[in-house]
Amino acid sequence: MKKFSELTEQEVLALAITNEEEDSRIYRGFAEGLREQFPASAKVFDEMADEEVTHRTILYDLYRKKFGDYLPLIRRQDVKGFIQHKSSLWLMRPLGLDEVRKFAENMEFEAERYYRKAAANARDASVRQLLIELAEAEAGHESLAHKLTETILTKGAREKEDETARRMFVLQFVQPGLVGLMDGSVSTLAPLFAAAFATHHTWETFLVGLAASVGAGISMGFAEALSDDGSLTGRGTPWLRGAVCGLMTMIGGLGHTLPYLIPDFWTATIVSIVVVAIELGAISYIRYRYMDTPFLAATFQIAFGGALVFIAGILIGSS
Repeated sequence: MKKFSELTEQEVLALAITNEEEDSRIYRGFAEGLREQFPASAKVFDEMADEEVTHRTILYDLYRKKFGDYLPLIRRQDVKGFIQHKSSLWLMRPLGLDEVRKFAENMEFEAERYYRKAAANARDASVRQLLIELAEAEAGHESLAHKLTETILTKGAREKEDETARRMFVLQFVQPGLVGLMDGSVSTLAPLFAAAFATHHTWETFLVGLAASVGAGISMGFAEALSDDGSLTGRGTPWLRGAVCGLMTMIGGLGHTLPYLIPDFWTATIVSIVVVAIELGAISYIRYRYMDTPFLAATFQIAFGGALVFIAGILIGSS
């Protein structure tokens, strides 16, 4: 790898040409990934891709004038300490709008910094002038949020896209997580408290709760992953949803299982009951916050179902 300070003017221009071409393809990838869900933002990225192509053409015209037709292959990874894209975000599906905006803003900032550094080292006046102009152009859309509020992405379009992003977040993360948390918090109550009141031994109760939580997490994770591939419903990658659902199921069960690490049976049981109440309250709030369920109705539904399972566990364990 070469240091930036060691690059010749020919290599600086060649690297700038390569960067502009790569950035245009990244923006085009963003546009394609956003087009279905966020058409207004996709159009913005199409325009940004076109602008990067224009920059590349200007750079290449100057390069040919100065150095001829041969263009050496020099890329970001060939220059020490240069801009590196650590993730291929533009290849991922589905794309998150906020994540893409932040990534693009960083790209514009890094491109501007490169052109200013290159201009400072340029000896040729025409090369230096062009690099300064390109730096100013990149600075002009460093704040992508400003560009996205211009005529293409109107207030109404932005609100519509934000609502789409919220709906996708609910479908891909909140919904499977809520299903898992409900299952883990409620379904493990019966075996846990049945074991507790049957044995009055905290360690054995903890093992039963641990087994129930882990087993339920694995079962729910696979069930969610295999239920829908997301191609029609837009619910995202099935294995990601499965992982979210399985993890939240396990957390829901472990929450009221861990108190049974306390040696005293009644202390552990009281703490576990308090944890159950907190879990059910959290589930009610999530349903109210993201699923548009009235808070009192959500609380009653969850509390009633949890109480039935809790009582069933105690009765079975005490019989």
